[in-house]
Amino acid sequence: MVLGPTNAERIRSVLARADSLSLRTEAAGYDLISMHTVDDGGTLRLRVPATGPLATEAVSAPRGVLPCRLHFTDIAPTPVRDRVRTRVALSGRLTPAEVQAEPDILTLRLDLSRAALQRDGRSARVGLRELAAARPDPLATEEAALLTHLHHDHADMVATLSHLADPHFHDALLRLRPLALDRHGLVLRFEYARSHRDVRLRFASPVRETAELGARLDQLLRLRGRTTQP
Repeated sequence: MVLGPTNAERIRSVLARADSLSLRTEAAGYDLISMHTVDDGGTLRLRVPATGPLATEAVSAPRGVLPCRLHFTDIAPTPVRDRVRTRVALSGRLTPAEVQAEPDILTLRLDLSRAALQRDGRSARVGLRELAAARPDPLATEEAALLTHLHHDHADMVATLSHLADPHFHDALLRLRPLALDRHGLVLRFEYARSHRDVRLRFASPVRETAELGARLDQLLRLRGRTTQP
């Protein structure tokens, strides 16, 4: 029984929805916004200004190969206590792509050597073959909007769904927020004075596209309705 995304799928989803990343070379650090893409095979490319410092460093690197480390931070879109859900670290080498389509942009390809994910206080390495074979979650790029919509416009639904969790989770509860959403289910955060619990409500079957999400949530609501019947 699949309870949630694999670590490889989590990394691919973070890369798909991230707007920014931090890149570190031996000489300098860079904060890059809206400059990366990832193709279906998992190859990451950067599009940087051709006259900028990163492009200059990459072009002048020995043998045209620039070792680097990339960091992505996945932030919960809803107002929860600890908003960092996942950190992703990639190590590898940047090389100029063989085809440069724009004269004012340098496209750099990342030849990946190591991938790691940190979440829930634990770190794990992910195999490069596994990462290349994985795909982003079908809800990844829309997750922030969907969770924000649930939080602002359907707080009553979230409260109803929360009763599918252990009843004791409601003892001394201060706040309840939708924390994460993927094709396998919805994750709720139960916040208390000094701690919190994250609970996954699993869908009956995985969502293949956003249009199916409403039906999966309705199934969960009907399940809640059955649990309250005498």
